[in-house]
Amino acid sequence: MSLETTDTTTEAQKSVLLTDGAATKVKALLDQEGRDDLRLRIAVQPGGCSGLRYSLFFDERSIDGDEVTAFGGVEVVVDRMSVPYLSGATIDFVDTIERQGFTIDNPNAGSSCACGDSFS
Repeated sequence: MSLETTDTTTEAQKSVLLTDGAATKVKALLDQEGRDDLRLRIAVQPGGCSGLRYSLFFDERSIDGDEVTAFGGVEVVVDRMSVPYLSGATIDFVDTIERQGFTIDNPNAGSSCACGDSFS
């Protein structure tokens, strides 16, 4: 059983990376919710002005084929269909005078819209 967990963690780390800053922000948001059963789910869905859009939300569900890994005490879940689109992507949290929020640096995106919320 330990071997299966190691394999899942290795695969999830290949699909997406959560920076320390993003992990800290997610943990703070989860602490505000007061629930320890939620994880950050990152998915790719059809839509947006470039064809695909990112979706980040807290989720308590476990879906067959999910890849789960922990970053700084935060569990991150990527569904099996989103893994190819998110492979190598880095999720960060930016807090500047110009912008506040999560950013996604995705090497798989051929192009993206001006707002950065969708890609193709």
